[in-house]
Amino acid sequence: MQVTTIGIDLAKNVFQIHGVNELGKATLRKQLKRAQVAEFFATLPPGVIGMEACGSAHHWARKLQSFGHTVRLMAPQFVKPYVKTNKNDAADAEAICEAVARPNMRFVPIKYVEQQAVSALHRARQGFVKAHTSQANQIRGLLAEFGLVVPQGIGSIARQVPELIEDATNELPGSFRLLIQRLLEHLKDAGASGRRNWRAGRGMASG
Repeated sequence: MQVTTIGIDLAKNVFQIHGVNELGKATLRKQLKRAQVAEFFATLPPGVIGMEACGSAHHWARKLQSFGHTVRLMAPQFVKPYVKTNKNDAADAEAICEAVARPNMRFVPIKYVEQQAVSALHRARQGFVKAHTSQANQIRGLLAEFGLVVPQGIGSIARQVPELIEDATNELPGSFRLLIQRLLEHLKDAGASGRRNWRAGRGMASG
């Protein structure tokens, strides 16, 4: 009796496979290196394949769909209740296999390549904004240690910090002025670079 439902525990190098037949009996337990995955599933009769929706799941979902399989992605928190033993790759693959067969399971839509590119673009932008804000706050914090308060906001820093660096009446040491100057230049360069990358990314995503 052939395998009808398979759970895959994704990893960077070695994937754990757990498959059952239509009666729910385990008939496949296997480890596959990344380079072996496509060839293995290309030779299997079409079946239902479950994976957790993380990491490279969308890539593999598209790939396995191209071989005729029905691929379903699940949020990891919905798979966790089905892990029967101590957490390991084999137990995770078995839990995924069981979870994907549940009639009330909620599945995550598989992203097309274009959708995934847009999602990556937004995550990259969020990371840039976070890093940019962190450096701006670092500059504000360092100046505050010398009693110089700069309001929040990149605009306030761009306007007021150069004036503070040039103000000879404050007590800032020369080495500290140079440090703030370099941090400010880095902040401006990072901002310009981030905007260029964002525009380029939007162009690629829309193209």
